Amino acid sequence: MPEQISRLIEVLTGIAPGFQSKIVTTLAILLLVWISNVVIAAILSRRIPDVQTQYRWRKVLEYGVSTMALFLIARTWFAGIQSIATFLGLLSAGVAVALKDPLVNLAGWGFILWRKPFDVGDRIQLGDYRGDVNDIRLFSFTLMEIGNWVHADQSTGRIIHIPNGKIFTEVLANYSRGFHFIWNELPVLVTFESDWKKAHAILEKIARDNTLHLTEEAEANLKKASRKMLIFYNKLEPAVYVSVEECGVLLTIRYLCSPKKRRGSAQDIWKAILDAFAECDDIDFAYPTQRVYFNPSEGKPAARAELSFADKSD
Repeated sequence: MPEQISRLIEVLTGIAPGFQSKIVTTLAILLLVWISNVVIAAILSRRIPDVQTQYRWRKVLEYGVSTMALFLIARTWFAGIQSIATFLGLLSAGVAVALKDPLVNLAGWGFILWRKPFDVGDRIQLGDYRGDVNDIRLFSFTLMEIGNWVHADQSTGRIIHIPNGKIFTEVLANYSRGFHFIWNELPVLVTFESDWKKAHAILEKIARDNTLHLTEEAEANLKKASRKMLIFYNKLEPAVYVSVEECGVLLTIRYLCSPKKRRGSAQDIWKAILDAFAECDDIDFAYPTQRVYFNPSEGKPAARAELSFADKSD
């Protein structure tokens, strides 16, 4: 019966029986790979509750099954391939000649797995793109985008697919590796007439109350990171810096926070600032305004300008 079917297919399509056998074998291997991946995913979802661990194991097993399937398919079609070394040699030579970009992306994938400049779950910026890595594949990886039209590094909801080869040509910034904290700054502008020293003290207290608990964790993390790379800070405590702007005195709060909690930490600090300044009659926020300043009467006594005769007659 199978011979009759094979002959019928040959008559209808012109495909020789030997070629038909290879096609059937290839389809059977691909079907087996698909079934294996489904079974693996089901088993891991039941046995491993942690999503990240589940993802890593699934990827390792999928790569192993796919590599074995690729080798079996190659042996089916090319009888001369009798070893993995021969197969990989022929495959790499063919890809190098015909597929430059996929080869670069494949090399990028190997570099990512070997050197681990980032991993799934890390927050990174590669070139103009920022986001949380949520998948790494043979030829590309994906980011859950942050920033863009959304402020304070929060998610936009878009998935960005980036070729792995970009790791060789673009500048990579990893928010989550090495020192696991970032510095954030909040500028608070008060009027020149405000008691800026009092405002400075209030902001220092607020910054310490909201962020000082991270200092010990950051110090321990810094010691660990300094063993692998040259990272050092003389001061990890929050600070408030003073400068003068056109509209008033600028008090800038600088503090440590988690890369993924920048907006939340800023909101907590701003709430505390608004509540504290609302209770002070001698502190006002500054903003761009226009006013008339009459130096002879408003300036400091020793710095006042003298009125001309015309001004006095008026």
